[in-house]
Amino acid sequence: MESQDPAVEEAVKASGESTLEKATAKAKETFDQLMNVSLNIAVTGKTGSGKSSFINALRGLNEDDDNAAPSGVTETTMEPTMYEHPTVPNVKIWDLPGIGSPNFKANKYLKDIKFHTYDFFIILNSERFMENDVMLAKEIKKQEKNFYFVRSKIDNDILAEKRKKGFDEQNVLCKIRKDCQKNLKELGDPKVFLSSFELEKYDFEIFQNTLEEELPDHKRSALLQAWPVCSAESLEKKIKMFKGMIWAVSLASAGVAIVPVPGLSAACDASMVLLFLTRCYYAFGLDDGSLRRLSEKVNKPLLEHLAKSKFASAIREKAMARLQVSVSLATLATLEYVASLFPGVGSVAAAGISFGTTYYLLREGFKLADIARKIRKEAELDTLCNS
Repeated sequence: MESQDPAVEEAVKASGESTLEKATAKAKETFDQLMNVSLNIAVTGKTGSGKSSFINALRGLNEDDDNAAPSGVTETTMEPTMYEHPTVPNVKIWDLPGIGSPNFKANKYLKDIKFHTYDFFIILNSERFMENDVMLAKEIKKQEKNFYFVRSKIDNDILAEKRKKGFDEQNVLCKIRKDCQKNLKELGDPKVFLSSFELEKYDFEIFQNTLEEELPDHKRSALLQAWPVCSAESLEKKIKMFKGMIWAVSLASAGVAIVPVPGLSAACDASMVLLFLTRCYYAFGLDDGSLRRLSEKVNKPLLEHLAKSKFASAIREKAMARLQVSVSLATLATLEYVASLFPGVGSVAAAGISFGTTYYLLREGFKLADIARKIRKEAELDTLCNS
C-alpha cells in the first residue's frame, strides 16, 4: 500500500487537532461561564420588613457574622448597598432603599437605584403589601424584568397565632396568602412566597424552583451554586448540576495540554480541579461556618464527617498539590510531559492524558456529594421539616 502524501497526512493531523481544539475551547467557555457568570439580585421593601436578615440568610450568614448586612429597627439603607456572596463572588445581592415614603415615585426610584444593574427584584414585606409595592411592581413589569413578592417574618405570625384557641398553622398560612394577594389584585394573580429566617420552612423551596424556571440557563447555574441548601431535593439539584460539569472541566484541561509548554498543563489542571471542587464544597454546605451553624441547630457534631476526606482537607487548606503525589498520578503527569514534546500526534496524546488525569481527580473529589448526603441524613433535617 502506498504511503500517504506528506501534505495530505499533515492536513489530516491538522484537521484532527482543529476539531479537538474547538471542543476544548467550547468546554473552557462552559467552565468559565460556570465560575464567572454574574447574577445580581435586588431586595427591596419598606423599612422594618427584614431585608437585611433576608439577605444574610440568602448568603448563609448569621447577623453577627463578619460581613453580614447590618439590621435594625430603623432604616439602615439610604442607597443601594451591594453584598457579595461569601463563596460565589459572581453572585451579588443588593439591599435597596426602603419604599415606604409617602412621596414614593416608582419610576424615579428605579432610575435612582440603576434599575438595569439587577437580574430580578424581590419585593419584601413583613405585613400586607401596599400601594407602593404595587406601583413598583408595575414599573418593573414595564421594563420587562421579573419581580417576586416575599412575605417575611412568617415565624412571628405563627408564634402570635399559637396563643389563640383552635390554632391551625395551615389555616394561618392560607389566610396570610389570601390577604397579601387581595392587596395585589391589580397585578392579576401574582405569587406570594412565605418566608422566615429558617429557610427550610414555608415557601422557600417553591421560590427557588420558580426562579430556576424563569432564569436563563447560564444565570440558573449561578443561582444553584449560591442558593442555600434548604432540602434534600435542593441538594440533589446542586449535585446534578456539578456532576454534569465534570466532563467539561476535564475537556477544558485537555485544551491546556495541547499547548506544548512543559509544566503548563499540570499547573492549570490543579487550579481547575481546586476551583471546581471548592465550589462544590461550599455549594453543598460543607464549609466550617455552614456545618457549625447546622451542628448548633440540630445539637449534633457534624464536622467529623470531613476528617477522613483528603479532598475536603485540601480545599480547606487551598492545597491541591497534596492530591497529586500518588504514583499513578505522577506517572500520568510524566507521560503528559513526554507526549507534549512531540508535535502533532504527541499533543493530542498529551490532551488525552490530561483529560484522564483531571477526570479521575474530579470523580474522586466528587465524593464530597456523598458526605453532604450523609450529613443531611444524620442531621435528620428533612424529618424535622416534614414533622
